[in-house]
Amino acid sequence: MGGSTGDGTTRAIHRVLIVDPDDQSRRTLHLMLDRRGLDVAAVPSTDAARRWLGDRACDLIVVDAPLVAGLVGGPPVIAVARGRDVDAGLRALEAGAADCVLGAPDETALALALHRVARAPVDGVRLAPARAANGAVAARLVGASSAMGHLRATIARVAPHRSTVLITGESGTGKELVARAIHDASPRAGRRFVAINCAAIPANLLESELFGHRKGAFTDAVRDKLGLFEDADGGTLFLDEVGELPLPLQVKLLRAIQESEIRPLGDTESIKIDVRVIAATLRDLAADVRTGAFREDLYYRLNVLPVAIPPLRERPDDVPALVAAFAARHRQRHGAAAAFSDDAVALLARQVWQGNVRELENTVERALVLADGATVDAAFLAEHLRPTRDGGSSTSPTVDEPPELSIKKATRALEIDLIRRALATTNGNRTTAARLLEISHRALLYKIKEYGL
Repeated sequence: MGGSTGDGTTRAIHRVLIVDPDDQSRRTLHLMLDRRGLDVAAVPSTDAARRWLGDRACDLIVVDAPLVAGLVGGPPVIAVARGRDVDAGLRALEAGAADCVLGAPDETALALALHRVARAPVDGVRLAPARAANGAVAARLVGASSAMGHLRATIARVAPHRSTVLITGESGTGKELVARAIHDASPRAGRRFVAINCAAIPANLLESELFGHRKGAFTDAVRDKLGLFEDADGGTLFLDEVGELPLPLQVKLLRAIQESEIRPLGDTESIKIDVRVIAATLRDLAADVRTGAFREDLYYRLNVLPVAIPPLRERPDDVPALVAAFAARHRQRHGAAAAFSDDAVALLARQVWQGNVRELENTVERALVLADGATVDAAFLAEHLRPTRDGGSSTSPTVDEPPELSIKKATRALEIDLIRRALATTNGNRTTAARLLEISHRALLYKIKEYGL
């Protein structure tokens, strides 16, 4: 789709991002734009939109009117003011929207707005074509080691196909980043990428999250809920920690993948879906199959295209590039001006990072904050972060360290050690590990994230 600008040139609109917190409105807009032959993605918030735009480019944003202010300054914006709220529409235009649609948008009103934006000049803004984002996420797979070269080649081979992908790797290796790279290099790029951590949601709620429900399906079902399979229709659904799915849900997931259809809770009819499933796990699913913890038929259905991510200890040559990338990212985030010296980078490269890339990034960010503008060298790391050969942190206090700080460090080290032991004992099963540690599942997930495990 395109139109003439004021200088006689034509601006093409190929990829559109929808930003709307309302599930039904988001889906309606998506269908309308789909029918116009556009590549469409949809997210529920401005934060999600910024993350999406950080990895990709688009030609136009269609956004719920109250959210406009947080999204101007890039691609042109069309605001949707529900309920024919003229004041909301005017405020959106004043905030920088290029056009506005009042009321529940119909296809004619939306088409006219698209046409007007395509023809209008955009002051000071150069629209990046959608194809400029092609491979943007893959470019964030930092590292020039042979292991990373093999991983990129694998992504390139599996991306064009619809078959399911099973990503394996230790915690912190970047499984979701690889899943996004596969999606963005696939024919579904620009369609929705929907992610869920199967370990982070209680088992009794997980079925509703995945497949949706109808009003009255259970006590608290006060309205229809769109499931993630339906929300990802036309795109990709990423199931992180798929090994944590309870057996009854494994049966339903198998049917959804094999038959390309789902049945929301409380519904009497199935819904056809077009979703590519990418799953990830740090567990040994083949071992779980042998013990009966994971269905053999689902394992083979998921493991059609396997992708293994190497741990950081197998690619130490990538550490300097990762340190540089993380330092650049967090300098901007914290307004920090510190730089890493060559001896500091060499020291970091010698560590065995149990938490892999996530732990390294947390260490880089911590160093930048503590350095407060000073150069981060090996002496600074030894004094403040005290990295050790096993990738942990020494609990030995510095000369002038207050006793309470020493106790806090020792407590942290003990917690990390206990969590690692519990995860190793349970073969990575976080639900069982939480029971061993006598803490809630949510508390364990929080600590895993906090400590970069």
